Amino acid sequence: MTPALPALEIRGLVKRFDRPAVDQLDLTVRAGEFYSLLGPNGAGKTTTLRMVAGLMQPDAGAISVFGIDARRDPVEAKRILAWVSDEPMIYDKLTPYEYLEFVAGLWGIDARGAETRARDLIALLGLGPHAHERCEGFSRGMRQKVALAGALVHDPRLIILDEPLTGLDAASARQVKDVLRERVTAGGTVIMTTHILEVAERMADRIGVIARGKLIAEGTLQELHELSEKTNGRDADKARSLEDTFLALIAERAQAA
Repeated sequence: MTPALPALEIRGLVKRFDRPAVDQLDLTVRAGEFYSLLGPNGAGKTTTLRMVAGLMQPDAGAISVFGIDARRDPVEAKRILAWVSDEPMIYDKLTPYEYLEFVAGLWGIDARGAETRARDLIALLGLGPHAHERCEGFSRGMRQKVALAGALVHDPRLIILDEPLTGLDAASARQVKDVLRERVTAGGTVIMTTHILEVAERMADRIGVIARGKLIAEGTLQELHELSEKTNGRDADKARSLEDTFLALIAERAQAA
């Protein structure tokens, strides 16, 4: 049996500003998994994902999305992925329903299909009572849900989210998390950055920890606990939270630098 193509494969990725933001990064995300990318501020998480989404050009390295060379064929790569930023970018003068139909049209989805997908996504994210209101008066949480619906309208195989739960109330955050988990259950792949470590702890199949543009640790929660035990001499069974393990790994990296 031929092994499944990775959802995302990054090799030797480099991006410099006044210093290296992403430094010879290697990363592989398997198809059908929920992968959480963690790191302190300025670690290179957002820069990495922006390059994967085609919003920023790398200085060097390779990016493959389900076997498609994203640098050589960015349009084809974008057809099968979706990007949701931490600042929802939607058209304020449109209603959620109009916005979803508009985005569907950009992807070449026929009018009937666009109408069906818009209706389904509005119901899925609890936007029904506001489906025909202009987005300009929406809260941040409502705007984020509209942005997520727009990202899902073309049924992407890979969904990339940068801090999608920032500013959301508990009910909105629960709806977004449920939608993402359903996508993975249905065979999709999700990559998410978050500073809310409890979310990564509960949702991610695997977790990557990035610092100074390099991947310093990766694995399941238990594997990260075990790595922390080896590098810091602590009992993995006592490091019960991802927060403990994350801080230990980052501290170890800082001491080695």
